[in-house]
Amino acid sequence: MPKLRYGVAYYDEYMPYERLEQDIAMMLEAGINVVRIAESTWSTHEPQNGVFDFTSVDRVLDAMHAAGIEVIVGTPTYAVPAWLVKEHPEVLAVTAKGPGRYGARQIMDITSPAYLFHAERIIRKLIGRVAKHPAVIGYQTDNETKHYETAGDNVQLQFVKYMREKYGTLAEINNRFGLDYWSNRINSWEEFPSVVGTINGSLGAEFARFQRELVTKFLAWQVGLVNEYKQPGQFVTQNFDFEWRGYSFGVQPSVDHFAAAEAFDIAGVDIYHPSQHELTGTEISFGGDMARSLKQSNYLVLETQAQAFPHWTPYPGQLRLQAFSHLASGANMVAYWHWHSIHNSFETYWKGLLSHDFKPNPVYNEAKTIGRDFRELGSQLADLRKNNKVAVMVSNEALTAMEWFKLPDGKNYNDVVRWLYDELYRMNVECDFIQPSCPELSRYSLIVVPALYAVDDEPLERLNEYVRQGGHVVYSFKSGFADETVKVRTAVQPGIISEACGLSYSLFVTPHEVRLKAEPVVAAHEEALAPEADLTVSTWMELLTPTTAEVLFRYDHPHWGEYAAVTRNRHGQGSATYIGCMASSAVVQSVLKLAVQDSGLLGPEQELSFPVIVKTGINAANRIIRYIFNYSEQAVPVTYRHEASEELLTGRFLAKGETFELEPWGVMILGALPE
Repeated sequence: MPKLRYGVAYYDEYMPYERLEQDIAMMLEAGINVVRIAESTWSTHEPQNGVFDFTSVDRVLDAMHAAGIEVIVGTPTYAVPAWLVKEHPEVLAVTAKGPGRYGARQIMDITSPAYLFHAERIIRKLIGRVAKHPAVIGYQTDNETKHYETAGDNVQLQFVKYMREKYGTLAEINNRFGLDYWSNRINSWEEFPSVVGTINGSLGAEFARFQRELVTKFLAWQVGLVNEYKQPGQFVTQNFDFEWRGYSFGVQPSVDHFAAAEAFDIAGVDIYHPSQHELTGTEISFGGDMARSLKQSNYLVLETQAQAFPHWTPYPGQLRLQAFSHLASGANMVAYWHWHSIHNSFETYWKGLLSHDFKPNPVYNEAKTIGRDFRELGSQLADLRKNNKVAVMVSNEALTAMEWFKLPDGKNYNDVVRWLYDELYRMNVECDFIQPSCPELSRYSLIVVPALYAVDDEPLERLNEYVRQGGHVVYSFKSGFADETVKVRTAVQPGIISEACGLSYSLFVTPHEVRLKAEPVVAAHEEALAPEADLTVSTWMELLTPTTAEVLFRYDHPHWGEYAAVTRNRHGQGSATYIGCMASSAVVQSVLKLAVQDSGLLGPEQELSFPVIVKTGINAANRIIRYIFNYSEQAVPVTYRHEASEELLTGRFLAKGETFELEPWGVMILGALPE
């Protein structure tokens, strides 16, 4: 039977006094049915080289099993013990900032032979000990794994070998990477310089790609070790994270999530987000959509916040809203970092579900209602399947390339991704994430492509063919500009996609006091821009000249007014929209709504918009499940546009056309038969 897991990270080793029995009693009262342990306590389990002590692991596993609480065991490799650094200082990563220093976590060179030897030994000792324990349901390899900017001599040597295997000759490398510039040409393999100091964006981007591959290989290596011990029914996962801006924001620069996820049975993720008056649910949705897309299946939220920072302590009702928001994107587990607040060290003021006094508090009491609902509704809400018809195409290669060539105001690739994704979210357009290599574009009616700056020819040609065969694409500026080695194409821009987009440009500028002017096709749209809509342009603008495209917006400017800013082109059976500038939220929403309409995807959900968010899926019994959320401090009226449905949290029935009031930070979950 489908099951929801509701959990916490639990560290008996961190406790200021013995309280395992009390913790378990409070967990059971809150409906906690899974804990995650061990991934950050290597120095406790191996206090000296070759001396092992798993006392804390054993006692927690036995106690949790007696209570009926399941356990996910982490490999404790992301925080190295002091003795290892003392005996093998080479395990610390050498980065562009110089040699590493001991103290923080995630400071190691994941390619170091000494690190790998000792990591393998602790993994084998721990997993070999716990694998047959009846409490253990799965394993997490490492934690929030990245390459940690490792770039020492041993990494450089591996990179040179990688370049030789990939490109064959130095002549090819010099040509592909433009190394004649500033006398960067390499004339023998022995003189291949460290990439740390390079000024060449192509070479720097290739090194970043190589570093991401190190992460993929490192995680696959750990999975291989754990799989030697894994028992039938157990799983292996990884806790992926995102670009961090004080919270989870965008595509992770240091990891190719799609490649790294291939080794795992199920994707895991941590998602942190603004709260209180800043809670919008956008980061929960973004992180969930990404995690679900990695393996096109349900996923685990291995970490999210309970209280955390003082400015994140949730308002009443928000913890509940957040938990169901994760489920609505396809999560089968929601777990908090972490159970208790730590009494000293770095995360003293990152508060857990329990505060420092370990007593029940309003957040814990709200968690009890979530645990109850997860238990009672788990068979209906778990294993939610999505059939999204919109995809956002993301690329680590484009991200890295734009780090070398940032937009004028410092914005980067993820700013463009979120600029478009956030508007889809606010319009209640659910989407998947795909990569340029995705072979199944025809699964989607609409593909949104943010700033695909660096990419080889083949994905762009497939996008042209996708449009020709009836698909719809929305491109942003800086798409198709450079090839996979970040070499600018010599064709008239936007190069290969000009065929589908029906436009060209050769000039791009930084806007100053530029606005947009909507053309009649936009004004005629049934939901035209409001008179007070923000039409300003910021950051970047390309001066577009249509060939066959129709103009949706022009620049309203005394010198740039002859140029188009946003166009749409009919190509074959489909259409391609091109947004040539960083426009306001109102403009982007207008353009995306036209594209959604062209794709035949406008439905009842698009009659609602933020702060009312709707998420839909099919459960294991083939029943339609609809979540309706209110991300605001005011009650909002909502008219239900679907067939009569049961509200699962209350048991009441809702008729088609019925209007109800959704309370502040409220959620309704509706179950209906397939329409």
